[in-house]
Amino acid sequence: MSVHFIGAGPGAPDLLTLRGRDLIARCPVCLYAGSLVPEAVLAHCPPEARIVNTAPMDLDTIMAEITQAHAEGLDIARLHSGDLSVWSAMGEQLRRLDAMGIPYTVTPGVPAFAAAAAALGTELTLPGVAQSVVLTRTPGRASTMPEGETLAAFGATGSMLAIHLSIQNLAQVTADLIPHYGADCPVAVVWRASWPDERVVRATLATIEAAMPEGIERTALILVGPALGETEFTESRLYATDYDRRYRPQTADSPWAAWSDNDD
Repeated sequence: MSVHFIGAGPGAPDLLTLRGRDLIARCPVCLYAGSLVPEAVLAHCPPEARIVNTAPMDLDTIMAEITQAHAEGLDIARLHSGDLSVWSAMGEQLRRLDAMGIPYTVTPGVPAFAAAAAALGTELTLPGVAQSVVLTRTPGRASTMPEGETLAAFGATGSMLAIHLSIQNLAQVTADLIPHYGADCPVAVVWRASWPDERVVRATLATIEAAMPEGIERTALILVGPALGETEFTESRLYATDYDRRYRPQTADSPWAAWSDNDD
């Protein structure tokens, strides 16, 4: 018996890994975060599966469900939205499973920031503009921020920022970032990325608050950085005609020439 933690992706039921889908299909018990995981993903569950929405449950109750399934020898699909590596509350569950000696696996999922970038049709790391993406958030009721992990500190780097769980703090976000990026820096807010009712709002740090329509909350991601509006960026050297690389050596003296010969 194992607990299979599965990143259920940003929302669209077909943005699920094959491994995740197959694990869901073979687990007789499924625990899912119902406030964020769409019910369409549950269509992969076996017909007689015990399906439990954990949204109204506390951690002790969730662990009791897992303990019961473990006693019955039943594998569990534990679904969280997006990818499990950030803001999933998986760590506290794994700590308890380790203490109880219950085995588990972890299957990654498509993260929200990637789905948001896809909705925008944007590469977040453009040559000469931005080569780093910072995944962060602002303080909330459930989690504070460690000292030093502030928007101002990250903004000082000029990196592309993917700001999660913070749409309710949009005024503070813009106030913190305008000194570092400028009032004209492009901003995009993507609400429910990949869901059927997905909405995208594009503006600048100075205008994003006024541009926001009613009803966009909770599952909105804020992207901030010059790469969002840049079109005059330098092309990557990776595909440049004169770029010497393993699969395209430029001369017979290239250190990659021998590799190319061996590949034939």
